[in-house]
Amino acid sequence: MVQQIKFFLNSFFSGPQAPFFLAADNGHFARHGLEVEFTEGASLAWAVPVLAGGGYDVAYGDMNTLIEMKSVDPSSSPLAVWAMHNRSPYTIAVDADGPIQSPADLAGRKLVSHPEDAAWKLFPEFGIATGLDISTVEVEPSDLGHDEMVPIMRDTGRWEGIFGFVNTVRAHTIEAGLDPDKVLRHLEFRDYLPDLYGGAVMVTRDFAAKHPEAVRGLLEAINCGLKDAIADPDAAIAAVARRNPKLDIKANRARLVGTLGLEMAGPEGGRIGIGDADDARIVAGATLITQAKGLARVPAASEVFDRQFLPPLEERVTSLAERS
Repeated sequence: MVQQIKFFLNSFFSGPQAPFFLAADNGHFARHGLEVEFTEGASLAWAVPVLAGGGYDVAYGDMNTLIEMKSVDPSSSPLAVWAMHNRSPYTIAVDADGPIQSPADLAGRKLVSHPEDAAWKLFPEFGIATGLDISTVEVEPSDLGHDEMVPIMRDTGRWEGIFGFVNTVRAHTIEAGLDPDKVLRHLEFRDYLPDLYGGAVMVTRDFAAKHPEAVRGLLEAINCGLKDAIADPDAAIAAVARRNPKLDIKANRARLVGTLGLEMAGPEGGRIGIGDADDARIVAGATLITQAKGLARVPAASEVFDRQFLPPLEERVTSLAERS
């Protein structure tokens, strides 16, 4: 009997989601008796309350938003089961030729962000970690794409920084016809907030309780899809393009390769593999989040992350870890 799974994603079909799509196209889901239906989302942070609201079994969401939810409501539905990013992917991108060199230089500046951007939601944590008084910073919400924001920032000075994912902003800068290495400087959250994770595969507690073998099969399939994406990034992007024919191939290949080489290349991955998370680090991040958000309690790691469904360590990817 085939198990149907409704999977809510973090954005439109894009490069970093390739392991999910390769898991489908290369038959990894089917081998576990799974049929997965993917739905496009609007942001990594937004995926968490969408999953909690019902209608989906699985989501690709932000671990930090999940921690905030668990602090307020420990019995809430979502549960992270696969930590995709072992480094925080978030950034404030600024003009490479501009005056902003460090977080302190953001004081008195005007920034821009998508309304549900996970990086903006973590700005209070960024402020605590860096000593920046974020009340001195104006942030304009905007629905424009990063491919529009970057030229506006550089050409008009309307904003002096852009919230987002490092590799998302870089890819959209490529789509705008610009070289991200020449036009942007990044204040990367991983440099100031090393305890925070990023994206994770999450399931509802109900689905995990009723279909534990389906969750195990899902993660084993995603693990295989990740290996396939590492082995052949071009095939990985082709899998995305089959679902999104308007995809910018060059930009999204760069986005995928950049994600593998940055957000998924933390040294932790060499020790515990992609998919797992460190309990002490989860609690350290949760402590910062509860302080920054003025929340009442620090959730336990077990309330946020459940590793019982992971493939064995010897099957997980450890090759991406930087050895420096």
